Amino acid sequence: MPRRVPRKPRPKKINVPKGYDSRWEYDIHLGILQDWKHHWDVIQYVVEHKYEADFVRDINGKTILLEAKGRFWDHAEYSKYIHIRKALPENTELVFLFQKPFSPMPGAKVRKDETKRTHAEWAETNNFTWYSEETLPKEWKNETE
Repeated sequence: MPRRVPRKPRPKKINVPKGYDSRWEYDIHLGILQDWKHHWDVIQYVVEHKYEADFVRDINGKTILLEAKGRFWDHAEYSKYIHIRKALPENTELVFLFQKPFSPMPGAKVRKDETKRTHAEWAETNNFTWYSEETLPKEWKNETE
């Protein structure tokens, strides 16, 4: 599999007046667009995506979407689950099954105690229920186990 290429950082704003995104934006506002309002209003928008849970089961009248994760790869991947939760119908819960819940998150910074934020900590911080194979409730497992 090809290796992921890191994004190039956006160039730093140099000599850009406050409130403008670039020097060019500032210059055209003073010139050919001086009668136009600048950064006048904020428009909220949503980018449509689709999500397919790894596993789904109704338990005690509640739909459980179980996402089996070996690990998160990047911020975009793990932050999408917060957006997915907002879109879920009532009586539906997104739950994580982590292969290694105490492995560090990608890009996690080293804390003063020399540890890094783990997948389990991320889930707890964001109010997600999570399990490992060992802690998965007995009633969620096949009866043959």
